[in-house]
Amino acid sequence: MATTTPLPQVPTGAAPTAPLRVPVWAERIAHAIPLVVLPVGIWRLPFAFGSGMGGEPLPPAWYNAPYVFGLTILTELCALLSFGLVRRWGEVVPLWVPYLGGRHIPPTAAIIPATLGGLLFTGLGVHWLHEAITAGTAAWPYDAGWDVLAMVMSGLMNLWGPLLLILTYAYYRRRCT
Repeated sequence: MATTTPLPQVPTGAAPTAPLRVPVWAERIAHAIPLVVLPVGIWRLPFAFGSGMGGEPLPPAWYNAPYVFGLTILTELCALLSFGLVRRWGEVVPLWVPYLGGRHIPPTAAIIPATLGGLLFTGLGVHWLHEAITAGTAAWPYDAGWDVLAMVMSGLMNLWGPLLLILTYAYYRRRCT
């Protein structure tokens, strides 16, 4: 009597697939977002010290400094959140977070706010571009030279929305398809 070898068992459910790797271009975009936001923060700093850059006089510096520094820090922190779309902490809550550490983050919890933020900043960028084309430097209340600097710095920040939308799409493709 010949012995037969048993056939390997085939799992009945779908085999779990390994998560897709983050594309290199998405990593680069995540690094670019805080860099396109940073020049506006630096350009804002003279306002903290009372300089209107030749435009209208500003309120006292004790009022401007906390506002400008706070806005700059908040803007950069929001830009740094884009790393969550390419890092593990955007997929699983870090273990150091009480009660939630180790839990998987539903993709929509990242996709919806990132999409809304990207659309908001893209809309602001379109509005800025419309103002820059129709009014030119008259749209900025600064002296000559300062207005050109304002347009360049603001123009860089207007890349934030489209870049965030592209990065969100990469996250969606990686997590939801």
